[in-house]
Amino acid sequence: MLTVSGTITPAMWVAASILVGAYVLIFTEIIHRTLAGIIGAVAMILAGMIGGFYSQAEAVAAIDANTMFLLTGMMTLVVLLKPTGGFEYLAIRMAKLSRGSPRRLLIYLSSAVTVISLFLDNVTTVLVFAPLTVVIARMLGINPVPYLMAEALLSDTGGVATLVGDPPNVMIGSAAGIDFNRFLFHMGPIVLVAWLVTLLLLLVLFRNELKQEFAGILDLDERKVLKDPEGLRAVSLSIGIVILLFFIHHHFHLFPGYVAWIGVAVALALVRPDPDKLLMGLDWAVLVFFAGLFIIVGGVEGSGLLDLLGQQLASIASDPDKLLITALVLMWVSALLSAAVDNIPFTVTMIPIITHLETQGIDVMPLWWALALGVGFGGNGTHIGSTANIICVAEAERSGIQEHCITPLYWLKKGTPVMLATLIVASLLLVVFFDYYRGP
Repeated sequence: MLTVSGTITPAMWVAASILVGAYVLIFTEIIHRTLAGIIGAVAMILAGMIGGFYSQAEAVAAIDANTMFLLTGMMTLVVLLKPTGGFEYLAIRMAKLSRGSPRRLLIYLSSAVTVISLFLDNVTTVLVFAPLTVVIARMLGINPVPYLMAEALLSDTGGVATLVGDPPNVMIGSAAGIDFNRFLFHMGPIVLVAWLVTLLLLLVLFRNELKQEFAGILDLDERKVLKDPEGLRAVSLSIGIVILLFFIHHHFHLFPGYVAWIGVAVALALVRPDPDKLLMGLDWAVLVFFAGLFIIVGGVEGSGLLDLLGQQLASIASDPDKLLITALVLMWVSALLSAAVDNIPFTVTMIPIITHLETQGIDVMPLWWALALGVGFGGNGTHIGSTANIICVAEAERSGIQEHCITPLYWLKKGTPVMLATLIVASLLLVVFFDYYRGP
């Protein structure tokens, strides 16, 4: 664990080496990311047991069960929705609204995802929209990659604006005593500017992919693609129940993962599908990859490396005159780390550190806002920087067309400029309106 002097211990070196090794395998695609996640998780547990910094029980506890249940539950609802023809119906409607313009289609899809991500978490939103996007692309004969990436990047960006848009926001709001409206009024203006910059940047980055217009589908009758209207109504009702509960679940102390399975239970009771076919439709590779990633990051946290980074940041923040610099450093550091590892462990590590600074008389409100911006925008940097990103990458792979796959390097080429642009926007606005983000 972390030493008193705050130096890097052998356990930290070992954990960091395993993390880097796993990420090299993931980014170079020497082997599939799921296999890399499994190998990295096994290596981390073994090293932790030998080094005494990570046990099997801690590895199991590191797997975020709420996230896993949420993913599995929403995947199940999507699998139940696919045979009804509902996705095809929405695809034709969306294509008609775009009137044959790929740019307009990207704006409509990504805007819809962003708005919904303000009130639901971005993971749930992308789980529903990613399959729909692939269906639209297949029907129009276009490449789904620009649309999938735009949805992930803009949902990550938009989710920063509200207390419920991203899991770290809930944790930060709870620790800092920030309610929904206050969070929206402080994060909303920055996110709005960052969102507009992101959208314009995406139109530039994908300008070559968005040249070819489409027209043939505009003559189709969307009502004829509905294969199971009764099943569509049943699953839509279930999804509606889930969405409603997502708005109020905190009042009843219900986990989002449990809320998703309430909807699944209602859908299963109404539709009564074949369990074997239903389970075959789930993307188990994504779920196993997430479990492995949670275990790997848990080992890094168990080694004390994240605590060390937090202590270094706290040493800077101890000087009240450097509060603005501290906020900016925190935002950029948390963003870079969130691009490499899951943002939840870093948020968990920083919360008690920031809370401790408050007991020393330091105005920590700018640090809370900086942390939310950093962990939110940082996820755009890599294809594994956020759950929404991984879902979109997996959905592109499921399309079955090799040239439509999103490689790690391709994501870096498009996602890193978005991450940097949003961080620059946030930094400038935080500097200009710093007084607004101070105090109560």
